Amino acid sequence: MAQEKREAPLASTRLPARGAKAPVTRITPDQKAAAAVPSPAEESNDGWGYTDTRFVVKPNGSVVLTGQRYNISNVELPSLLPWISATLGAPLSYDNRNEPHYPPSVPEAREAPALVAALRGFLAEEQISTDPLVRLRRGHGHTGAEIWAIRYEHLDRVPDLVVFPTSHEEVVKIAEAAKAHGACLIPFGGGTNVTDALRISVKEERVVVAVDMRRMNRVLWLDPVNRMACIEAGATGRHIVAELAKHGLTMGHEPDSLEFSTLGGWIATNASGMKKNRYGNIEDLVLDMQVVTARGVVERPQVAPRESVGSNPRNFMFGSEGNYGIVTSAVVKLFPLPEVQRYGSVILPDLERGLAFLYDLQQSGAVPSSVRVMDNTQFHFGQALKPAASGVLARLKSGAEKLVVTRVKGFDPHKMVVATIVFEGSADEVAFQENTLYRLAERHGGMKAGATNGERGYQLTFGIAYIRDLTFEHWAIAESFETSVPWSRALELYDRVHKRVLREHEQRRLPGRPFFTGRITQVYPTGVCIYFYLGFYAKGVDDPVRHYAEMEHAAREEILASGGSLSHHHGIGKIRQDFVKEIYSEGAREFTRQVKLAVDPDNLFGAANHGVLGQVQLERGEGHEGREE
Repeated sequence: MAQEKREAPLASTRLPARGAKAPVTRITPDQKAAAAVPSPAEESNDGWGYTDTRFVVKPNGSVVLTGQRYNISNVELPSLLPWISATLGAPLSYDNRNEPHYPPSVPEAREAPALVAALRGFLAEEQISTDPLVRLRRGHGHTGAEIWAIRYEHLDRVPDLVVFPTSHEEVVKIAEAAKAHGACLIPFGGGTNVTDALRISVKEERVVVAVDMRRMNRVLWLDPVNRMACIEAGATGRHIVAELAKHGLTMGHEPDSLEFSTLGGWIATNASGMKKNRYGNIEDLVLDMQVVTARGVVERPQVAPRESVGSNPRNFMFGSEGNYGIVTSAVVKLFPLPEVQRYGSVILPDLERGLAFLYDLQQSGAVPSSVRVMDNTQFHFGQALKPAASGVLARLKSGAEKLVVTRVKGFDPHKMVVATIVFEGSADEVAFQENTLYRLAERHGGMKAGATNGERGYQLTFGIAYIRDLTFEHWAIAESFETSVPWSRALELYDRVHKRVLREHEQRRLPGRPFFTGRITQVYPTGVCIYFYLGFYAKGVDDPVRHYAEMEHAAREEILASGGSLSHHHGIGKIRQDFVKEIYSEGAREFTRQVKLAVDPDNLFGAANHGVLGQVQLERGEGHEGREE
C-alpha cells in the first residue's frame, strides 16, 4: 500500500518565547458542528452493530454481508458457510434456520412516580423513557448468552427507567434524585461488554435507573500544544476519531468495538486497543476524569503530565465497571495523526514460530502500531471470507499463489499462521519497523504476504463481529474470551485450553466438533494477550447457553492454571466473578469491599460487578447480584 499522507493540519504548536506570557492553547470545537447523537434507528437492538448490516444466507448457500460499511460488504462469500459447517461437523445451511423471535416479553417496570416527578424537574420529557424496548436494550450487553436470551428466550429483569443526560450537571442531579428516592443507578455506554456487566439480578427490589450516556458525546476542548483533550464520557470511538482528525490529532485508542463503545466504557473496563503498541492502553491515555459518586463529584482544577499526589481517586475508576460512580468526562492524551500509515502481512510456518517471531520483534524495539498472529484455524477462516475469484486471470493468480506458498515455500496448510500488521509514524520510523520486522520474519521461516492482505485482515475485525449473530440463526452458539500470559507459558496455555475444550465437548456429547481458534493480539515486554473464540453446534441441545457457559468456565480454569490472567481487557463483570477469589487474597477482596462501603454506603451504584462486591450486598440483605441461572 502506498504511503498515506495525512492532510488535516495541526493547529499551531509553537511554544512561547522565554519570558512571554503563556498563551491560551485550548480550542473549543464548534459544538453545533459536532457529530450528531447516534440515532437509535441506526444501531441494532437484537444483535451486533448497525441495523443495515448483517450476514444473510442466500438460497445458493453463499453468504452476503448487507450494507456498504465494510470491505466485505455486499459481495457473495461462497466458502464461508461450507467452511463453518465443515469445521463444526454440522449441517449449517440456508434451510436449517433457527429463526429469532425478537423482541421477547419484557418485564413490567417498577413504578416510581415521585422519582419521575423529581427527574422531570430538570430533564425534558424525551430524556426519560419507560418504553419496554428502550429498557430492554439497556439491560444487557453482548455476551452470547444475552443475545441468545433476547432472541430466543427472555431476560428476567431489566431497568425500570432510562434517562438520557446531556451534561455533567444533569448526572449530578440524577444521582441526587435517585439517592433521595432509594433508587439504583447503572451507567450505560455503548452496551458492548461481554461480561454480563449489565445483567440485573431478580433479587434487586429497588427501582433500577439506567443512565444512558450517549448524548454526552462532545469534545469539550482540545489543546494541540500540550496535546490533551477533554471529552465527554458518552462519546463513541468513531465520534472521537472523526472529531480529533479535523484537527490533525488522534487519541490512538482503537478497540475492536471502536464504532460503538464509549470513552466512559473504556475507562470502566480498563480497555486495550489494537494500536496500543504506539499509543498505550486506556490507563496510559487518561490523564484525569470527572466522576459523579454517591459522596460527591471527583474532579480537579488542572492536569499535569505526571504526579505523585498520594492515592488518586481517579485510579479506582479504571476497571470499576459501574460500581463506584459515573464518569462524565475525561482528559486524554493526543498524538498527531501519523505521517505514514502502511499495512503488511506475513505467513509463518506454525504458531510456535509465530510466537517466537513476536518475541524477537518485541525485543528489537521496532514493534509496529499493531501486530497480530492468527492461528491456523483463524487463517483458514480469513480465507473463507474471501469472495470467489472472478475471471480466468484472477483464478490463475489465486492458484499460483497457493502453489508458491505450499509447494515452493513448503508451508503446511494445516499448520501455517498469518500475522497482520499496521505500521504508523514518520517515514523513517515506518521504514525502520518494516525492515526489522520482515528480516525477523524471514529468520523464523516466514514470508511476506502483502499489504493488501494486511489491510484486509485488519479491517475484517469490524466486519466479522457480525458473524456470531449469523451462527445463532443457524443453530450454532459462539463467543470470545481473552487473557494475558507470560511469554514462556503462552504456547502451554493455548494447548491446554484447546485440549480442555475438546474434552469438555466430548464429555457433554454435544453434536459435531467444537469451534476453537485463537490469535495473539498484543505484545508486551513480559508477555502477550491471547484472544480465543469458542463455539459448537447447538441444534437439539438442551440449554445450549448453560453448556457454553460451563465450557468457557472450564477453559478459564485452564487459563489460570497455565499462568494466564483472568482478563486482559474485557473485565470481570459477573461472568468471571467466581474466579476473583483465585486471583486476589482475602485481604485484597476485603479492601475492595471496604472501599465500596465507604464511597457508596447505600449501594446507589448497584451494578454489582466483580464478585468481591457480592458480600457487600449480602451484608445489606440485598442478595447476591450474580447471574441468574
